[in-house]
Amino acid sequence: MHPPSLSTLIPILQLAVGPVILISGIGLLLVMLTNRFGRIVDRARLLTRELLGQPHHPLAAEIASQVAILHRRSGILRFAILGASVAALLVALLILLLFVATLLDWEAGVAAIALFSASLVCLISAIAAFIHDMNLALVAIRTEIRRALPGQ
Repeated sequence: MHPPSLSTLIPILQLAVGPVILISGIGLLLVMLTNRFGRIVDRARLLTRELLGQPHHPLAAEIASQVAILHRRSGILRFAILGASVAALLVALLILLLFVATLLDWEAGVAAIALFSASLVCLISAIAAFIHDMNLALVAIRTEIRRALPGQ
């Protein structure tokens, strides 16, 4: 095995730029998802403390309903975070594959396509879960507004 020349590595580095940019975008998606997840967890803890402190509160059923929705949303966001994380991992493996295949002179086109496709499927599932969470959040807000303003 001989070390690859710079002229051999340059096309591989150029080929790896796209996946590196994809990892950057996935990283931004993960920051947003984890921030949403943290806010949901904080809100659920607050409402649970309120519910435990006043179990016979007139709005106890509504608070419990909100906590249940937050719990459901946290599970959806956990799935989205997992999907985005696996997508980033698969893209990183793709980049590694590109370099190893060049270094060892392997034909890895099918493996590269498989890794890239799998990463896109994971990314799509993460975005779909995020959209589902947004819709569930809007349903919860709409329900809360209807309770507060019966004429709406």
